[in-house]
Amino acid sequence: MCGNCCHNLRLPLSVSEAIRWLERGGEVQVFCEAMPWPVEPSMDDGQAQHRRVRSFAAQSGELAIRVMVTVVAAFDGACPHLRADMRCGAYEARPSVCRIYPAEINPFVEMMPAHKACPPEAWTDDKPSFIKGGEIVDSITADLIRDSREAAIRDVSVKERLCGNAGFHTASLANEGFITYTLPPRAMLDELYRAQEPATSARPAVSWRILSNRRATVDTLNSVGAHSEMHTALLPTEEYIPLFEASGA
Repeated sequence: MCGNCCHNLRLPLSVSEAIRWLERGGEVQVFCEAMPWPVEPSMDDGQAQHRRVRSFAAQSGELAIRVMVTVVAAFDGACPHLRADMRCGAYEARPSVCRIYPAEINPFVEMMPAHKACPPEAWTDDKPSFIKGGEIVDSITADLIRDSREAAIRDVSVKERLCGNAGFHTASLANEGFITYTLPPRAMLDELYRAQEPATSARPAVSWRILSNRRATVDTLNSVGAHSEMHTALLPTEEYIPLFEASGA
């Protein structure tokens, strides 16, 4: 009831949740990041397979890549559904990520209280625990995490069509930042509706641009045949959000 985790967020949503969020008057953005993928990783590489099934294959120039697309509810300040008493005004319809918090959806990320917005008193021994020994012991949370992971895989083809239809063909390098796309809410809703319809014909291949705020990254990517530019080469609908400070501009 502190409301700390309900402010200044880019809240990951499934495609169906994003549509409902927009229909309730919210704003949605699309985040794109690219991973160089010159060879297929071993099936024993759990982290690589986790990324693979949540991304789609593409090209950046001559470089094979996979593109990870995240659809997010975007708001600065308080969530539009947060009431003055810190209760959720859309509690029964809140997104899965809100229901799961503070647990982690990614199986390779450890849940650490110090990295959460919850106040210290939320972690005292008299509070019910849903994680013991690193394992989810709350069955409802465990089911939500499973459903969220499955939805992320199901949504990949929809996200690929969304990018193709809307002309989203720029990404950041994964783990360096994000390229975000913002459209007027009605336009974004229309694009999400359209992306849910199966493609009627093959779409011509498009080369993705990979932007970075690091000159060394751009030079390295271009040296292996990728189409890479500095982060300032943005289109009007694009924004670059870095995870690290720029270097070698």
